[in-house]
Amino acid sequence: MDEEQAKQEAPLIKEAHAMLVRWEQGDKEVRALWEKMNSWVYAGFDETYRQLGVSFDKIYYESQTYLKGKAKVEEGLSRGLFFRKDDGSVWADLTQEGLDQKLLLRSDGTSVYMTQDIGTAEMRYEDYPIDKMIYVVGNEQNYHFQVLSLLLDRLGFQWGKELVHFSYGMVELPNGKMKSREGTVVDADDLMALMTEQAYQTSAELGKFADMTEQERREIARIVGLGALKYFILKVDARKNMLFNPEESIDFNGNTGPFIQYTYARIRSILRKAQEGEAMGSMSPMGPMSPISQKEIELIQKMSDYGAVVEQAGKDYSPSGIANYCYELTKVFNQFYHDYSILGETDAQKRAVRLTIARCVARIIKSAMGLLGIEVPERM
Repeated sequence: MDEEQAKQEAPLIKEAHAMLVRWEQGDKEVRALWEKMNSWVYAGFDETYRQLGVSFDKIYYESQTYLKGKAKVEEGLSRGLFFRKDDGSVWADLTQEGLDQKLLLRSDGTSVYMTQDIGTAEMRYEDYPIDKMIYVVGNEQNYHFQVLSLLLDRLGFQWGKELVHFSYGMVELPNGKMKSREGTVVDADDLMALMTEQAYQTSAELGKFADMTEQERREIARIVGLGALKYFILKVDARKNMLFNPEESIDFNGNTGPFIQYTYARIRSILRKAQEGEAMGSMSPMGPMSPISQKEIELIQKMSDYGAVVEQAGKDYSPSGIANYCYELTKVFNQFYHDYSILGETDAQKRAVRLTIARCVARIIKSAMGLLGIEVPERM
């Protein structure tokens, strides 16, 4: 008996499969147990997503889609697109496409993941008539989505061949990989708590909490900690495996979320101080423009790239382009801020021009970081 057969013959596997058959038959006891366990899982998911600031327009559950998937498989079988083996199981022959044969229905009639994904795809198309469907799933599932694309195309979905599997790489920690099958999963809630606490400690050590209440400190630590986590991951091409270093991600210098967030907070502080001294309207340049510096020209040119960067990120399915643009814009602004005074400029027109540039930089940073799901604090 080979290893795979041994797994299938294991008593626990047999019991689980028997429960699956009863579930698909609508057994009340099995369904009640399943609903109870699911309620625990989804409550946990909801809390984690809430902390991350993630929401969904609509959620599709496999329990709602498997019947549609089975119906599509049966339809494909009747049209000669699939075939049934002697044991009653239904398969797709993909050998002409350079692949193998793919199981779609087990011999007892129960569905598999592929069956459910076919049903889900049909439901999505019914709800949102589309030209393209994008799946954001890890690179361990590359083969699965290659097969799904071929099957959807064979079943007559025009966008089947255009299905996009946004295949992201695996995240590793300094002490090893994060892999569910090996039991080395890092709990997302624990990681977020760690990042928030680390942000609190680092900010306190750098003296960035002066004149703040404890509630403000905790809120800023949350924003900076989660921003550091998201940015460090999103700045890397999602298709590549990466090493996530919590300590490096929380640094207030270099290509990190906190560096960008701190620059935004600095600009907002400059604008508040300018507002205290004069009406916002007088912060805009009036009359003929005097020559501006090369650094100011570079900053304006960098800002003008924002629209093209967002457009390219959409075409490439790559948020890393936006993340790294944020860093480049922030770096150019800090170079400008180091060389030229803003609030200390005595020429009213030059001062107004620099304030306008700073205001626009802050607006773009907030917009771009927002596209990445990252908040920016008004003060730090």
